[in-house]
Amino acid sequence: MTFDIMYVDCILPVPLNSLFTYWLPPKMGAVRRGMRVLVPLGRNKTYVAMVAAVHDTDSSNFEIKDVLEVIDREPVLLEDQFRIWEWIADYYCSSLGDIFKAAIPAEMKTEEGEQRYQRRLGRSQRRLNTLEAPHPENISLLNSYQQTAYDCISRSFQKHNITLLHGVTSSGKTEIYIHMIHAQLLAGRQVLYLLPEIALTVQIMQRLQRVFGSRLGIYHSKYSDRERVEMWHKQLSSEPYDIILGARSAVFLPFQRLGLIIVDEEHETSYKQQEPAPRYNARSVAIMLAQQAGAKVLLGSATPSIESYFNAQKGKYGLVTLTHRYSDIQLPEIKVVDIKDLRHRRMMKGAFSPDLLQSMGDAFASHRQVILFLNRRGYAPVVECKDCGWVPKCTGCDVSLTYHHKSNMCTCHYCGKSYRMPEVCPKCGGRHLIDKGIGTEKVEENIKHLFPQVRVARMDLDTTKTRTAYEQIIADFSAGNTDVLIGTQMVSKGLDFDNVGVVGILDADTMLCYPDFRAFEYAFLMMGQVSGRAGRKGKRGEVILQTKTPSLPLICQVVDNDYTAFFSSTLEERRMFCYPPFSHLIYVYLRHRNEGIVNTAAIELASRLRQEYGNMVLGPDRPAVARVRSYHIRKIVLKVEQGKSLSAMRRRLKELQEAVLADRHYNSLYIWCDADPL
Repeated sequence: MTFDIMYVDCILPVPLNSLFTYWLPPKMGAVRRGMRVLVPLGRNKTYVAMVAAVHDTDSSNFEIKDVLEVIDREPVLLEDQFRIWEWIADYYCSSLGDIFKAAIPAEMKTEEGEQRYQRRLGRSQRRLNTLEAPHPENISLLNSYQQTAYDCISRSFQKHNITLLHGVTSSGKTEIYIHMIHAQLLAGRQVLYLLPEIALTVQIMQRLQRVFGSRLGIYHSKYSDRERVEMWHKQLSSEPYDIILGARSAVFLPFQRLGLIIVDEEHETSYKQQEPAPRYNARSVAIMLAQQAGAKVLLGSATPSIESYFNAQKGKYGLVTLTHRYSDIQLPEIKVVDIKDLRHRRMMKGAFSPDLLQSMGDAFASHRQVILFLNRRGYAPVVECKDCGWVPKCTGCDVSLTYHHKSNMCTCHYCGKSYRMPEVCPKCGGRHLIDKGIGTEKVEENIKHLFPQVRVARMDLDTTKTRTAYEQIIADFSAGNTDVLIGTQMVSKGLDFDNVGVVGILDADTMLCYPDFRAFEYAFLMMGQVSGRAGRKGKRGEVILQTKTPSLPLICQVVDNDYTAFFSSTLEERRMFCYPPFSHLIYVYLRHRNEGIVNTAAIELASRLRQEYGNMVLGPDRPAVARVRSYHIRKIVLKVEQGKSLSAMRRRLKELQEAVLADRHYNSLYIWCDADPL
């Protein structure tokens, strides 16, 4: 497309909804949608921008500045990717600028970064383009159950674009995925294999590389920006990777002939981006990406999300079940221990019941490993003065501080600010400061005291800040160099270990008491998943589930691995209160440093919404943590029943937001939305 006078509408990596128009001097030649240009903004700033449109009409009412430089000869953003960006912006109430910031590697958004890439281009392309053929001889023969599931998936794809594989833990879903990938490669198509956690890529990568060699590429946030830029350009080349294994950000990569997307552990909340915007769910984005590319989606889980299983039950998705573990190994025996009664009888040793200690001792004696699950990091969640009851709290957030023993610091897990542990109470001067409760760091200390001969590792956010840390912890445990692995929800996410004899769920109640309508769903999924780490090879495993509420129906459903009963009871509650999957939710948050201003603005916005949507609007309310980083926060909930126009509500919500923000009394007020929140 050529014009005598050309203008380009650009997306800048700034959190604004509007496009920016620039004039393209004729000497710069032709420009197409999806190419990058260098443009000025304001008096002194320049940005690498993405061209969204090219036209010959100036409809603006202000002076248009010149494009400074055209960076690309060919588009670096394909048309399918553009449509995905536009869909995310609409569905998740986000700006294209935020999506640009999230989707494109940092070096591709700066002039200096692009220059560095061009200098490296020759040697990196020679290295990246050295591909080897797959090794189909390394693909295992599926057993009869797996083969049946594979055939059912293939037939399901003839009728459905999306199929849910509901397979129990250790049933061999990964081998089925490998066969599906091989079939796509034979057909000349590409595959995107999504995982919820970076930690999982280590084990899966090794299995896939044995079969597919260097036709496999890895993409996630722990890789350097240089590596991600090279990956991006390679996927645009004539010899892209056939398989991409990655975490949620991999959905933004360019694909030229996508045939299949595998979303493993599809139930995982880690697929949802929380902060910063765009607050997208990679599972939903993958489904839209596949729809645009004419590809299929395979969702896999031992504990599917309520929404996915509901869609499968309705016939919107295909459904394939795999009920047998590989080699017919039995699911672990789950023993429930009433720790309320044991504490009353003073039979607990810290966080450990006699049953758990006995099972751990037996496992060590038979040279088997142990996983201990506690979804709370740090040493202790609360520090308290025994004399006056003072509790240290964050100065900027409405939360108590978590004590970390190794660093002797009290840390806010919301803003990350740390404070030195005081030697005396700042309120009364007393010296009786005690820690209350237990976190993974204290569990590690206790295990070393109770079993001084065993080798212990801990996997949580404090110990896995680098890619190599993840890999080392998992490699050591896989190789048998660690006897006990203590962890938060990271240890529940599909890791495959051969020699785990015992799994201890130290405190199920921390998951059950969270003030959220999804609390029981998350608890069931996490307990079911972490239980599945036991007894995956050889002898049957054992799970000790410690709780104060052993008679709770959910606990019985976990013990019986009864997903159907769990789904039925949960679905009835959701239907009664019109929660997903019977509605879509949009949370609207308002933030300001002045509590009075945010209160008034929230009431006004909720009132405007209620005039149009009535009882579909709930709030405004204070969220569980109503002040973070010195900003006061209020929350409004919108319920959009199935069948109502979600896009129309989002458009109207945007208009009402802008109307409130236009009031000069609300200067510095920030409003954001979270569609389909988790």
